[in-house]
Amino acid sequence: MSEASARHKPNDQPALLDTELDHLPPELRWREWMGRVEAVIFAASEPVTRSVVARVVGRNCNIDLIIDDIRIELAGRPYELVSVAGGWQHRTKKVFADVIHAAFGTPGKGAKELSQSEALVLMCIAYFQPITRGELSSFFGKEVSRDLIGVLRAQELIASGPRSPQPGAPYTYVTTKTFLTQFGLETLRQLPDFEALEDAGLLSKEKLLAGDIVPDFSSNHQNADLGIED
Repeated sequence: MSEASARHKPNDQPALLDTELDHLPPELRWREWMGRVEAVIFAASEPVTRSVVARVVGRNCNIDLIIDDIRIELAGRPYELVSVAGGWQHRTKKVFADVIHAAFGTPGKGAKELSQSEALVLMCIAYFQPITRGELSSFFGKEVSRDLIGVLRAQELIASGPRSPQPGAPYTYVTTKTFLTQFGLETLRQLPDFEALEDAGLLSKEKLLAGDIVPDFSSNHQNADLGIED
């Protein structure tokens, strides 16, 4: 069995793809690797991980330097290469958001704007996950409805986590890779520090607990996901 055949696995790179490119001068080899990496990321609908990128470049290729060089080349373009959800993805620069909105109107599927109550619950799940619906309701002092949880699940921003050790073993909720992607985060460690948000006057835990900034958690969510666990 040849070395190429031995390396070939389902969903792996084609066995005949020359990743080393030893026949090329170093500069041309680097340019070819840059082109391959950018093409793979451009063609993907989700963030591309390092392991996927490694399939199309040589073993001695420094992927971080390749990414840096692509970013430099894109500096004057309306889109950029960002680190998000554990991978890399092309995105239009934020400065063009109004232009894109003017061209296409309302956001497309999967980009529905969240209501205030949905955003607040999502924020709490992000910071305190894994957390149950009951714990969310206790945190806000009002019931967080299954319908509201269903809205966040329908947008794939949250998913079921491990069962809680509480009586009845209710499901907990956690954020998803889609959450990281939509909010431009590489990991949850990039979430703003909760205390810093309070210090900046952008968030008040006391108001949250008092329900002062929570309009309604139990109504206006008619499109319930009937498969919600509790």
